[in-house]
Amino acid sequence: MPSSPGPVSPVFQLPPLALYVHIPWCVRKCPYCDFNSHAAGSELPEEAYIDALLADLEQDLHHVHGRELTSIFFGGGTPSLFSANALGRLLDGVEQRVPFARDIEITLEANPGTFEQAKFAAYRQLGINRLSIGVQSFQEAKLKALGRIHDGGEAIRAADMARKAGFDNFNLDLMHGLPDQSLDDALSDLRTAIAQGPTHLSWYQLTMEPNTVFWSQPPTLPEDDVLWDIQEAGQALLAEHGYAQYEVSAYAREGRRARHNLNYWTFGDFLGIGAGAHAKLSSPDGRIMRSWKTRLPKDYLDPAKHYLAGERVLEADELPFEFLMNVLRLTDGAPVELFTQRTGLPLDVLAAGRAEAEARGLLSTDRERLTATAQGQLFLNDLLQQFLP
Repeated sequence: MPSSPGPVSPVFQLPPLALYVHIPWCVRKCPYCDFNSHAAGSELPEEAYIDALLADLEQDLHHVHGRELTSIFFGGGTPSLFSANALGRLLDGVEQRVPFARDIEITLEANPGTFEQAKFAAYRQLGINRLSIGVQSFQEAKLKALGRIHDGGEAIRAADMARKAGFDNFNLDLMHGLPDQSLDDALSDLRTAIAQGPTHLSWYQLTMEPNTVFWSQPPTLPEDDVLWDIQEAGQALLAEHGYAQYEVSAYAREGRRARHNLNYWTFGDFLGIGAGAHAKLSSPDGRIMRSWKTRLPKDYLDPAKHYLAGERVLEADELPFEFLMNVLRLTDGAPVELFTQRTGLPLDVLAAGRAEAEARGLLSTDRERLTATAQGQLFLNDLLQQFLP
């Protein structure tokens, strides 16, 4: 790594370590999606890609020597397009290089249109113990508008197959604020999702992102007052059914918060392998580095090219914003001592921004925790601006 950003507090601690694996192919690119995903051809280069992922990991091992993985997340694209044999070879190769924690959480993203009972039972036997199923909606018109390949019935069957395959811990991804969506439409989707008995729900608002079809050809979205009604009524419905909100768009049953995502939000460390994957890694001397991998799959698979596209060490004056950008997404924030443990900086570097944010009613005045108020959650960007370098 490059040189250290500055003196480090003796209470600095290496955080938990996770692994993100990006599999960039999907059946079809959705018009709202700005992720690094690409429509799959007739054949996926499974073996070549697994080889590349392991070689990519090999090059990162010097950053994490002696540490163990607390979670793994297969994201995409649609990772469930890969066979159980391919993912099994990858998991074996990863564990040979980086030890797994005894209670490791391993999550696989999947789309209802790619569910096969035998295939998902095989995933479970590999040690994958959590699924994240991309439903988005159960209503045919909404799914068609979103360009999804499944229908509502397939989404319901996918949840049932997940349970039958042995997954007692699964998330449903659901969107609101969809084209021409009413309050009743949104609540109907939520009720259908809750009826499937997921342990976790990611419920988030559709946004128009640059470099997407929806950005250049925007659909008609609900008015702001409808969006507000959906948010309020939806949160109440989720709470009524035992799904506690713990992050801006994450709701979980007791004891079922997503550990991998919690690691992100508490400024933990994560390796990133695969086309376009990002990483954030701390070293024992307090340096914190962000890095990113070659984005296009054809370049990532080209042995003449490098996996690593870029890296940089965060400067000391960037760390307060970087830390709070994640932690303040959590409804209960974080204990104040976590700031020094994760950044190596004294708490007093936050004093000016903290005082201003508290005065504006955006940050809690609790001296033991760093927590956004309800107003701060609504205006998170305004809150974070108080801590820009």
